[in-house]
Order: sequence, then C-alpha cells, then structure tokens
Amino acid sequence: MFANRLIHETSPYLLQHAHNPVDWYPWGEEAFDKAKEENKPILLSIGYSACHWCHVMEKESFESEAIAALMNEHFVNIKVDREERPDLDEIYMNAVQMLTGRGGWPMTVFLTPERKPFFGGTYFPPEDRHGMPGFPKILQAVAQAYRDRPQDVQKSVEQILAALNRLTEISESAEPFSPDAIQKAADQLSPAYDPDYGGFGRAPKFPNAGVFDLFLRCYRSSKERRYLEMVTHTLTKMAEGGIYDHLGGGFHRYSVDEKWLVPHFEKMLYDNAQLIRIYVDVFRITQDPIFRRVVEETLTYLLREMLHSEGGFYSTQDADSEGEEGRFFVWEYDEVIKILGEETGEIFSRIYDVSELGNFEGKNILHPILQPEQAAKFFGKEIKEIENLIAEAKAKLLQEREKRVKPFRDEKILTSWNGLMLSGLAEAYKTIGEERYRKAAEKTVEFIFAQMFREGYLLHTYRDGQAKLYGYLDDYAFLAGGLLDLYEATFDRSLLKRAVQLTETMINEFWDDVEGGFFYTGKSHEQLISRTKPAFDASVPSGNSIATQILLRIYHYTGEENYLRRAERTLRIYYNAMMQQPFGFAHMFGALDFYLQKPKEIVVVGEKEKLATWELIKKLHSLYVPNKTLKLVEPGEPLGKVSPILEGKTQLNGKPTVYVCQNFTCSLPMTHWEELRGSLDG
Repeated sequence: MFANRLIHETSPYLLQHAHNPVDWYPWGEEAFDKAKEENKPILLSIGYSACHWCHVMEKESFESEAIAALMNEHFVNIKVDREERPDLDEIYMNAVQMLTGRGGWPMTVFLTPERKPFFGGTYFPPEDRHGMPGFPKILQAVAQAYRDRPQDVQKSVEQILAALNRLTEISESAEPFSPDAIQKAADQLSPAYDPDYGGFGRAPKFPNAGVFDLFLRCYRSSKERRYLEMVTHTLTKMAEGGIYDHLGGGFHRYSVDEKWLVPHFEKMLYDNAQLIRIYVDVFRITQDPIFRRVVEETLTYLLREMLHSEGGFYSTQDADSEGEEGRFFVWEYDEVIKILGEETGEIFSRIYDVSELGNFEGKNILHPILQPEQAAKFFGKEIKEIENLIAEAKAKLLQEREKRVKPFRDEKILTSWNGLMLSGLAEAYKTIGEERYRKAAEKTVEFIFAQMFREGYLLHTYRDGQAKLYGYLDDYAFLAGGLLDLYEATFDRSLLKRAVQLTETMINEFWDDVEGGFFYTGKSHEQLISRTKPAFDASVPSGNSIATQILLRIYHYTGEENYLRRAERTLRIYYNAMMQQPFGFAHMFGALDFYLQKPKEIVVVGEKEKLATWELIKKLHSLYVPNKTLKLVEPGEPLGKVSPILEGKTQLNGKPTVYVCQNFTCSLPMTHWEELRGSLDG
C-alpha cells in the first residue's frame, strides 16, 4: 500500500493520512526547502483525530486521486495535528479568522514558502455545494493567483502579518481594579443565559466551565442565589441530556441543539477534566447527590478507558465508528427490548426516551425524561425497585455496547490536558475520598516527570514510548495548577516544590520582559512568523489566565514578591479587555477574584499519620472556598517558617489546630469545626 512521509510520525491524526494519495509532508524544513526550490505555495491542512469534518474532508478530497493530483502538482502539502502543534494552530487560525470572519477544523491555509499566510478557509467540499466553491476550484484559483499575481499575494501577506502583530500589542490599563469587577462581569454575561435549558445562547451549546466558575465565585461573594441557580440548572440539564453518556459516563464535546439532547459525539479529555471540577464545586455548595454521581461516573469512564497503564491520560475518543457519527452510542427500540426483556425494557424505554420512532435519525440517544419518583408512580412500583431496575438495565446495556466496534481513541498523552485532569482528580479526591483518584493522579505525575520532562524542560506530547516537542505555556501553567491542587489534597511537599520549579521555568521561557504577560511559545521553541500571547479562553482556559492564577497562588505559598508583581502586571494588561468581553476572560476573572479577595491562608497543625487530622482536613475540603491556600504542618515544626505572622503559635492541647490568615492577619487557633467553618464561610 502507498505510504507518504506521514507514516513515520507518532500523531494518530497524521498516521490516519499516511496512505492518502496526497504527497503529505509533516511540518519541517524538508517541506519548506522543497517549496523554495520549486517556488510553490504551501497548502497547510490542520485538524485533529476526533474531528468529524476532518474525516469528511479526508474521505471526499484527500483520498480522491484527482484532487490529490491537483494538490501534488501545484502545492507542497503539509499536514499538522493541532493538538501536537497548538502554536501553529493559534497563528494560522487567527489568520483564517481575519480572512473569513470564522474558524474551525479542518483548517486549510495557503502559505508562501516563507510560511506566511495569504489565503485560507476551513472545510471545502469536493465540488460546488451549498454556495461553497469546490476544493478543486479553490486549488486552481490559488495556484493561478500565486503564479500570475504575485503582487496581490504579497499585499495579502503584508495585511495579514500586520494584523497578527497587532494582536500582541496590548497596553496596561490605567484604570484601578473595580472591587465589584466579578459582579459586573457576571451581570454582563447573565442576559445570554437560557432560562429554559441552561447554558448560554441557543445552539450549538458548549459546556462553559469557566463561566460557571465565575458565577459560583459571584454567588459566594454576593450571596445572590440566581448565580448559583444558573449553574445548578445548567449542570442538571447537561447531566440529564444526551451530551452525557448515561451508560459509560463522561461528556461528549457539545450539543448541536439547545436542549443538550443531540451531542457531537466525540469525548475530549479537557472537557471532562474541567467538568469534573465544576461538578465537584457545585456538590460542595449544594450537597445534591446528582452532582456527586456525575463526578463518580465520569471518573469511572476516564479511569476505565482513557488511562495509560503507566499513568497519564489519553487525549480523545472519536465521534465516528464504522463510518457513522454516534453509531456506538445510539440504540434501536427493538434492541433495548431484546436485551432487557419485555417488562424491564418497556419501563427503561419510558424513563430514557426510547421509542420506535427514535429521537435521533430514527434511533435513540438515551436520556432520562422521568425521575425515579415519577416512574415509580407511573408504573405502580416502589422507588427503590425502579432505581434497582435502572441500575441493572444500564449495566446490561453497557455490557452489550462493549461488544460494538469502538470509536477510535487518540492515545497521545498531552502534558497540558493531563494538568487539567490532575486538578479534576485532586478536587474529586478531596471531596469524595476515593483512593483510586489519588493513586491515578500520583501515577500520572510520576509518568509525566519520568517520560515527558527532560533536562529541566517539559515536553508537550507522548505516544508509543516517544515524547517530543518542547512544552508550551499551557503545559507549564496547567501542570503547575494540577500539582498545587494535588499538594493541597495529599500534602506531599515534593508536589509544591515541582510546581514552583515549573513556574520559574515558565517565567524564564515565556514571560515578556518588555510588555508583560506570557507568550505561548518559549525562548527554546522554533521561531515562527508571529509569537502569540493568547488570553481568550477557548475550549481550554487561556495560558495567561492560568499562569496568573499560579503566580498568585505560589506568591501566597512562598512570599516571593516577584510572583505577585508579574501577576498584577498581567491583570493590568488584560483588564480593559476583560471588562469589555467577559465571556472570553472567565478564567482571568478567577485570577482577579483571587487577587482582590485575598486568599484564606489555612494552616493545619496536626500529625499527618493521625485520623483526627484527616477528618478535619476532609471537612475543610467539603467547603467551597475558591480563594485559599492550604498547608499541613507537623506539631514540632516552627510555624514562623510557614509565615512570619505565625511566629510563636503552636498546636493546642495535642488536637489538630487550624489558623486562618488573610491579608497579613491570622485568626486565633481553632480546634472546633463549627468555629472554623464560620471563619471560612464568610
């Protein structure tokens, strides 16, 4: 079978294209040298393995001998996995959005041999369709323009590069930080909330974990229940919708409709990691068991299907199997009845909206439309009987589903997404106490530092025994955040030490000494046509937002003013944009909230081996306190080393003793939970 140069790559997405008739190159000097020698433009195609429309364009165009011949004749063709090279994706997506007013994947960008963009778009059909020109027509027009109108190409290049450079031109705000900035941001976002089904806007609907976090912070400071209710309503609707996998656990990427019923069926590690954390926080506030159940089921899915045997979590699961999107997840009515039997099948189908007509293209996406109490009344049974029936039916259907052809799993391990996952595991362990969550987190830390850390630098991606590519800003920031969260769960001081080391490297590699803020690529990276400084949250938080949160947290752990100054400067750079467009800066508002409120610095003096110490810590973890640091100190350790303001303070009467410090003032020692709870709830 014919194979192009992608056959030697490790990315599953690139390997999927290794047998296309297109003469694909990976990003690298070989392709650029060929483009210069032959004076050909570069066709850069960027996508990822779980992207449905990437598969469509491959099947329609890249597997077509005729289209491949056009591509090979007129272009040097480069294929990039956006998850491996988010730096390239960031730059060229900005260019495509400037050219077309929208973005998405697959992304198709045409470059000069010097890697400068002059034209681009996203998906192109194989022939003219729905008002879109066919891909062959685009290829011929671009090739002709490059050959016959070089002055037009150069003009386009100059305009795009100038616009890309303007994106990094940000000046510090002269405005003082408003003490009610968080409330103002939440109030600006509230009108977009959908009171019927939760979430923001109509369709498609994405899980916006950052905005939910902002609303919870606003609820804590203002005590206005509407902010909490918007979050609980949305998370409940999502948990009851088809976007949630009711058999296997975990969330699909997004919902194509406003009701959260029909998902885009791929499952992404970063979505599930972030949603675990927000569901944990809402459980802490409400104690509603639905939120705990979702956390437990989602983690069961991730530990079962996405965890490498040595530690580290895989990236994605595809939407498609056997050539159909969602085939693995949907059911026919007759199939459900056959597996469960007539009586159980009828009851289950009534509860989970399964019918002969179907709710999705003649088939059924499982989602509950009756609560157990309603079903018990409807079928004249006890609630416990209905709950047992549902549990047994789901187990049977899951067992049967496991026999199907599974969607493709992208087994890349990405440092940044694993950092988010560490945070999710740590928060779940703190609240639920499952030892397997802690073990998976610790195993993942060991894996990353054994396999993806070289000579003091993080590497971005690992697959099949090979780690490569210097880490980006997200890798350092997200992993440092995960280490801090895990430290506050286990009090293993090596985690705190590693977080500080990563933060130092992050500053040395990515900090902009001239204008402040963090670049996406480090000094050690390949030099590209633009050095971006991303601040907008997308499907993952922006690196600058999380880096700022890390600086503030580590400042309060170490007392080093250097971290505080950099955090303040980053907030000042983005403050005006934050207040104008809060939706894109939800996580930066998290950093601003931490800065304005000043964290509760909680110091527990107690023996690490004693049950009483951990019982107190578990109670601390049960509270929603978004702005805090937490330390455990053995009774014999001098507290002055932890903080000068704790000098001379000690444990009381041999009991686990807590000091809560804030803004350079410490509480009296506390040993009773109610007293301690009162000091933290305010």
